[in-house]
Amino acid sequence: MFIINIFIYFSIIISRISILNAQYDHYGGYDSLQNSASIPIGLLTDQNTEQMNIVFDHAIEVANEELGLAMTSLKAEVNYGDAYHSYGKLCRMLETGIAGVFGPSSRHTAVHLMSICDAMDIPHIYSYMSEYSEGFNLHPHPADLSKALYSLITAFEWSRFIFLYESAEYLSILNELNSLFGMNGPIVTVLRYDMQLNGNYKPVLRRVRKSKDNRIVVVGSTDTVPEFLNQAQQVGIINEDYSYIIGNLDFQAFDLEEYKYSEANITSFRLFSPEKMAVKELMQKMGYKNEQDDFRNGSCPITVEMALTYDAVQLFAETLKNLPFKPVSQNCSQRTESVRDDGSSFKNYMRTLRLKERLLTGPIYFEGNVRKGYHLDVIELQPSGIVKVGTWSEERDYRPERLAPTNSQFDNIDNSLANKTFIILLSVPNKPYASLVESYKQLEGNSQYEGYGVDLIMELADKLGFNFTFKNGGNDYGSYNKTSNESTGMLREIMHGHADLAITDLTITSERQEAIEFSIPFMNLGIAILFLKPQKAQPELFTFMDPFSEEVWWFLGLSFLGVSLSFFILGRLSPSEWDNPYPCIEEPEELENQFTIGNSIWFTTGALLQQGSEIGPKALSTRTVASFWWFFTLIVVSSYTANLAAFLTIEKPQSLINSVDDLADNKDGVVYGAKRTGSTRNFFLNSEDERYIKMNKFMTEHPEYLTETNQEGVDRVKISTQYAFLMESTSIEYNTKRECNLKKIGDALDEKGYGIAMRKNWPHRGKLNNALLQLQEQGVLEKMKNKWWNEVGSGICATKEDAPEATALAMDNLEGVFFVLLVGSCCALLYGVVSWMLFIIKKARHFKVPLKEAFLEEFQFLIDFNNYVRVLKNSDSIYSRSRQSSVSVGSIGQ
Repeated sequence: MFIINIFIYFSIIISRISILNAQYDHYGGYDSLQNSASIPIGLLTDQNTEQMNIVFDHAIEVANEELGLAMTSLKAEVNYGDAYHSYGKLCRMLETGIAGVFGPSSRHTAVHLMSICDAMDIPHIYSYMSEYSEGFNLHPHPADLSKALYSLITAFEWSRFIFLYESAEYLSILNELNSLFGMNGPIVTVLRYDMQLNGNYKPVLRRVRKSKDNRIVVVGSTDTVPEFLNQAQQVGIINEDYSYIIGNLDFQAFDLEEYKYSEANITSFRLFSPEKMAVKELMQKMGYKNEQDDFRNGSCPITVEMALTYDAVQLFAETLKNLPFKPVSQNCSQRTESVRDDGSSFKNYMRTLRLKERLLTGPIYFEGNVRKGYHLDVIELQPSGIVKVGTWSEERDYRPERLAPTNSQFDNIDNSLANKTFIILLSVPNKPYASLVESYKQLEGNSQYEGYGVDLIMELADKLGFNFTFKNGGNDYGSYNKTSNESTGMLREIMHGHADLAITDLTITSERQEAIEFSIPFMNLGIAILFLKPQKAQPELFTFMDPFSEEVWWFLGLSFLGVSLSFFILGRLSPSEWDNPYPCIEEPEELENQFTIGNSIWFTTGALLQQGSEIGPKALSTRTVASFWWFFTLIVVSSYTANLAAFLTIEKPQSLINSVDDLADNKDGVVYGAKRTGSTRNFFLNSEDERYIKMNKFMTEHPEYLTETNQEGVDRVKISTQYAFLMESTSIEYNTKRECNLKKIGDALDEKGYGIAMRKNWPHRGKLNNALLQLQEQGVLEKMKNKWWNEVGSGICATKEDAPEATALAMDNLEGVFFVLLVGSCCALLYGVVSWMLFIIKKARHFKVPLKEAFLEEFQFLIDFNNYVRVLKNSDSIYSRSRQSSVSVGSIGQ
């Protein structure tokens, strides 16, 4: 469709080109620009021409001054919506060889002019909202505005609302909202407020008044939304019963005087703050001299189109600085193609830039053709005027920053931090709190610094609206002498008014608080010990005994002896264990026992070493003991083997010190030190603990172990095996994430915090503390700490987990198997004794001898440990006098 229109316009222009040349004679200065070294850029305006020309010229002036360029402006006014008239103006500009075209406001006109510029490869930049991504558009995309509305509606917990839109081009916002809410979103009533296309919105507004919904989202253009608010007030729906979210970024440019006291809850967004210094300078250029008259109620006469045009010029200038773009004269009337050779390169390079400086609407970068990098202020209309109540960004969503509403625009004006500039001291280099940005470019000002402290000040400035200038305060944080009222370092700079704030790893101490004041702590910590990680110990001679603790080895030895003795005793008690030494003789004269002391120990040893032996238990009692012993050895040997493998494969580190007590005693010759000046050194100077007094004496007597900076102490620990450094636990945590051979030893010695230093009775201390509390509650402080400690420059040691230490198995680990062995052995012994007694009783009855004498004889033989042979036909035995003496003992046992 666009191509057809272009061909139509080309045919009309060709037939009337002579008329156009005569019509634009007032551009006589154009021809002189072709021979100039300047770079002309064109502006086409169809609304607010005077103000847009001022903004355009001021933007060029700022860019030329900052970047050393020679851009000039070429401006023309066109009729709103007249594409034919605009085409003629554009062609006249192209004949001069302009480098780029800005505007106009009309969407219909801009689309046609964009086609011409694309055909000739000339950058065309426009500033209205569009869901299409042609050309260069710095206006937030409708999908991003939908996300902002979604965050706000969700935060307000609206379960139903009315969505009022101006025309079909705003339905893309509604579609994106529906996709964000999903199936379980709020109930939405959709109405078009400009139904009759005649500027009369009251019929639709009366329907809204009759509806039961009193929460309304309005999206529309800057031309219609002010009239919408006026008619809504006339209809009677701007009062305390209604809540509005206005989805127009020019809300602060509207005349809102009539609605301040309506008590309606009206919330909207703004793309830039009128409190920025660059915005104030632009307002002065536009003729707004008296701030109280022209910049009242928090409103701002600068529209989003003006601000985006200003930023677009800065982006264009930054591209020109890095990629020269020589203007070339081009002719619209020729049907042959007249395209720049380097136009595409210029436009592609523009899309790769990331610009942060000299901008009104925040950082600029592109994802594809969609502008990113900005954040929106959430604003609310209160009796005092427009008040910022939060911020929204694509990364962080909506973050409320609501303050108590005020009744006058002059309330607390003396205590406001807005538009105030503070000098803030940093300690550079002092990672991660502050350091110089590593860049191939020469950076100046605040942009040359980065770190946790820098980010924290930026967050506070974003919340409180102040400006700041960083200054390197060095490594001397300073001390205060009460007697002479003299201070040094950063403390002196703040006390004498050379700086307003100081942020670094500056500890809050009573001594310092006598000279200056601190904010509430933004980080809590304590003094700890930095030392080398434990080194691998040399293998010992009896390393093979490490898998079991000493206690286990003792119990294992006792168990071995106990089981061996059990086999010996049960072997003598059990008749089945007395064997015929000569199997060929049916009635032997003597029997032998295989469980001698030696054999019992040999059997136990064979089972323990998993080798077995030629000895085999026969009696139930000995087999029972053997079974429990085999089970015991299975568990013990398996446990030993597994733990031995761990001891052989896992390094067993050995540290020279393990606590502050070891350090105080200079165990193994370890020496220590701290930063020569600062809170860590003062802690030992003022401590009353005997250990710390002893350590302070050591450091006083050995000043060579003290360092000027923490980094010097860290470097000394890295190159020495017997030097420990005392410093704050947060700094130790930072260094151990990046130096894999360093480790924190023991727990923190004390508890303290870092605070932002300021002079005594600083009037803004309360606001600063409140902002810090909000950052803490919102989790911003923790996110920043995680960024600078665990993300930036980290990851070297984070992925390598410390190997678990191999520990010897103690009785707590094996007492169960010992218990099973003990119970099994006791049961076997009990069974053996009972079986022995029953055997004697049976034998005494068989031989008809007195039971007592039989027990006495058997017991005497039992305790004759040197005798392993039992003579069956012994004249001294009481059984030989019996008439049944010819019966063998073996037959009785059977």
